[in-house]
Amino acid sequence: MDLGLKGLRALVTGGTKGIGRAIAETFAAEGADIAICARKPDEVQAAVDALAAKGVKATGAALDVSDGPALKTWVADVAAEWGGLDIVVANVSALAIGADEESWKAGFSTDMMGTVRLVDAAMPYLEKSRHPAIVTISSVSGREVDFAAGPYGTFKAAIIHYTQGVAYQLAAKGIRANSVSPGNTYFEGGVWHQIKDGNPELYAMALGLNPTGRMGTPQEMANAAVFLASPAASFITGTNLVVDGALTRGVQF
Repeated sequence: MDLGLKGLRALVTGGTKGIGRAIAETFAAEGADIAICARKPDEVQAAVDALAAKGVKATGAALDVSDGPALKTWVADVAAEWGGLDIVVANVSALAIGADEESWKAGFSTDMMGTVRLVDAAMPYLEKSRHPAIVTISSVSGREVDFAAGPYGTFKAAIIHYTQGVAYQLAAKGIRANSVSPGNTYFEGGVWHQIKDGNPELYAMALGLNPTGRMGTPQEMANAAVFLASPAASFITGTNLVVDGALTRGVQF
């Protein structure tokens, strides 16, 4: 299926590893130019080189999305270099699951405000795009209570609400907004890899909750995000797509 992404300009926060990296690579494989950011300069450069090798324009910057002015400047710089933007994907999370005040601050500034500020910064360019789309990465922890109940689950739930509100508010302008809620996703160096080694009891419990008998892969999450961002999903807006292998049991209406 041709997703219609060739020649479009996509920006992904947190694009050097895990789900964000898979999203960036999938955009590039579909022919979209891709911009990424992350905090470590060497990892950003390595990812940009790999993306550019796919034959598309690729650029990146080392920044923390909780730094509002830096995020806004980067979005503006990418749009100026490319003559606009068509797609933004808010992917970064602080992964804050602690109960302390610092975890709540980190979750708010990174997960919530990193998403809001990205959308706000991109809005002038999305309004001029032929195929404007916003995708936010939430989590199954945002729709049911699990071990990550606290700042992580709270702000992931808020992101779903925010995204659906944005979709309604921008529908008349033709700007689509959707969220993806991944289930447990395993990759080398990721949080579930760390839990597998550091807390095998929790890992075994989490694995046992999924009737498929496994966790998801970054590519499976990326497929959903890239589809929702693409012109192939032109009449899908305001939805939260759960990609969890039947992990959660709540019915969505």
